[in-house]
Amino acid sequence: MNRPLHKPYNGLTAKSLLIAVFIFPVNVFWIIQLEVVRYTHPTLVHPLSNVIFIVFWLVIVGYSLKIISPKIGLTPQEILTVYIMLCVVSSLCSHDMIEILVTLMGHPFRFATSENEWRALFWRQLPEWLVVNDEKVLKGYYEGASSLYVKENLTAWIIPSLWWITFIFVLLTVMLCINIILRIQWTERERLTYPIIQLALEVTDQKLTFFRNRLMWFGFALASLISILNLLNSIFPELPYIPVKRQSINQYFTSRPWNAMGGVRVAFYPFVIGISFLIPLDLLFSCWFFYWLYKTELMIGKIIGMSNLPRFPYANEQGFGAYIGLLVFTFWAGRSHFKNLLHHFSNLHHAKIEEGNDNNEPIPYRLAFLGIIIGLAFLTIFSYKIGMALWVIPIFFAIYFLLSIMIARLRAELGFLVHDLHRIDPHSMIITGVGTRRLDTGTLITFSVYMFFNRAYRAHPMPQQLEALKISSVQNINPKQVAISILVATFMGSIVTFWLLLDNYYRHGAESGYYGPWALGFGRQVYNQLAGWMNYQQDNDLLGMSFAGIGLGLTSALMILRARFLWWPLHPLGYAMANSWGMSNLWSCLLVVWLIKFLILRHGGLKLYRRAIPFFLGMALGDYIFGGTWSIGSILTNTTLYQFWP
Repeated sequence: MNRPLHKPYNGLTAKSLLIAVFIFPVNVFWIIQLEVVRYTHPTLVHPLSNVIFIVFWLVIVGYSLKIISPKIGLTPQEILTVYIMLCVVSSLCSHDMIEILVTLMGHPFRFATSENEWRALFWRQLPEWLVVNDEKVLKGYYEGASSLYVKENLTAWIIPSLWWITFIFVLLTVMLCINIILRIQWTERERLTYPIIQLALEVTDQKLTFFRNRLMWFGFALASLISILNLLNSIFPELPYIPVKRQSINQYFTSRPWNAMGGVRVAFYPFVIGISFLIPLDLLFSCWFFYWLYKTELMIGKIIGMSNLPRFPYANEQGFGAYIGLLVFTFWAGRSHFKNLLHHFSNLHHAKIEEGNDNNEPIPYRLAFLGIIIGLAFLTIFSYKIGMALWVIPIFFAIYFLLSIMIARLRAELGFLVHDLHRIDPHSMIITGVGTRRLDTGTLITFSVYMFFNRAYRAHPMPQQLEALKISSVQNINPKQVAISILVATFMGSIVTFWLLLDNYYRHGAESGYYGPWALGFGRQVYNQLAGWMNYQQDNDLLGMSFAGIGLGLTSALMILRARFLWWPLHPLGYAMANSWGMSNLWSCLLVVWLIKFLILRHGGLKLYRRAIPFFLGMALGDYIFGGTWSIGSILTNTTLYQFWP
C-alpha cells in the first residue's frame, strides 16, 4: 500500500500544539481525580474514554469555528495530532505507570518499622538519587495541608523526578524506534486493521459521515439511555438500575468442585460491546472459550488433587510461553522484511528495502536502529547504577521489549480492549527461571522500583505510538511531525504528571483518607514483596518453567493448525489471555458480541456487518460521552455519581 501522492498534511501546527499543551494539565488532573481519588479507571481500557471525550468536543468546537471562518477552524489532522498526544500523556499518567512511581519514591522511609525490618533489609541500598528520604519533606506529602512549592520540598523532589523523567523519555524513545522499524511490515505489508483507532478516525472524519448515520445515533441513544437511568439510580436508589457493570456470580458456584473456579464475573458494558464488534470472529470465540477452559482446568485440578501444587495450573507461566510463541510466529511471518532491513543497515549506499525506502518514515531506519542502541545503552547504565546485576539487565529488557512488541501487535491486529498481563513480566519470569537465591539485593531492589512500568501493561505506551503511526498513514499526516508530537507529549506529559501528583498529595495528604487505597497500596505491595524476596529466598521453579514450555508448545500447535486449516476456529491469543484481569471482566461482553456478529455474518454477510458498524461504534461513543460527563459532575460536586467503568 503506497502512501497518498498528496503532500502530507501538517498535524503539528502552532494551533494544535497550543491546544494540546493547554489540555495536558486538565487531562492529567482529570485522570488523577478518577483513578487516585475515585475508582473510575479510564486508562485501563482502550480506546481511552477521556481522550475520546475531549476529541468529541474538539470536533464540535472546530466545526463550529469553521462555519464562522475556515481559517480558525481545526482540521482533522490537527485534532488527530491532539488525540495522539493525549493518548501518550494519558498512558504516562495512569494506574500502571507514573501513578505508581510517585508513591514508591518515599514509601519505604515513611513506613519502615521494627516489625517489617525494611530499614535493615534495604534502606541503605535504595539509590538516593531516585528516592526521597527526608522525613520532614515526606511529612507534608503524607499528611497534607502543605505545599509542594516550599523550597525544601521542591529541592528534595526535583532531582529524583528529573532522573525518572529522563528514564521514561529514553524508554519510550526506544519503543518509538522499534515501532518505526515494525510499521511498514505490519501496516503496509500485512495490512493489520488497528480496530482501536477506528472510533477516533470516524469521529474526526472531515465529511462528518459518521454523525450523519442514523444507526450511529440509535446506538448512541441506547448507551446514553442506559447511562442516564443508572445515573438516576445512583442519586435516587428507588429508581431501576440496568446491570451492565461487572458483578460476581460466585453465589451460584458454592459447592465442590465449582468453587475451585475462583471469582466469576459477568458484565455487559455498552462501550465494550461496541468496540469489540470490530474484533475478528475467531478471536471473540477463542476469548470466552479459553476463559472457560481455564476455569474448567481449575476444577479438574481440584478433583484430581493437582490443586495441591502451589500455583497450579501455572496460568501466568503458560501465558508467558504463549506470548513468546506468538512472537516467534510473528517474526517468522515478517522474516523477509527483517532480512531486507539487515541488508539495509549493512549497505553503505542506503539500499532500498523491498517495500520502498525509508523516506516515508518519521526517521531513517539507520537512525531508528542507532536510537535503539543508544537508548539500550542508557537503560543498561541506569539499571546498573541502581544495582541490577550486569548479567540480568539484557535478559530483563529483552523480556520487557518482547512483551511490549507483543502488546503492540495484539492491539494492531486484534484490537482487544484490555491487555494487563499481571504477573507476566520480566522480574517474575526471571525469578521463575533462576530463583531469588541467585539474585543479589541490588537486582531485587531494581526489580521493585521498576515495578511502576511492569506491574501491569493496561496503559502501555508502545501500542499508542504504533497506532499514531497508523493514523499518520491513514490521514496522510506528516510522519516526522507525528514522531515529534509523541516525543513532546512524552517529555511534557511526564513533567505535568509529576507536578500535579505531587501538588495534589501535598494539598490533601497521601494518607489523609482523601485518596483511594492505591495512594499507599502500591508502595505497600512493592516493598512487602521485596522484603519477602529477601527474607524467604527461593530456588528456580522448574515446574513453572515446564508450564511455560507447555504454553509455548500449545501456542505453536494452535498456530500450525490455523495455518493448515482455514476453518480452524481457535486463536492462540485467546489461550494466552485466558486468566487475565481483562478477560475475567469482559468475557461475557465478548460472548454477546460473538453471538451477535456470528448471526449478522451468517444471515446478512459482510454487507450487513459493515452497515451495523456505526451502530456499535455509536454505543461506545454514547457510553464514553455520558460517562465522561458524569465523572466531571462528580469532580465538580465532590461526590461519586454513576461510574460507567469498571
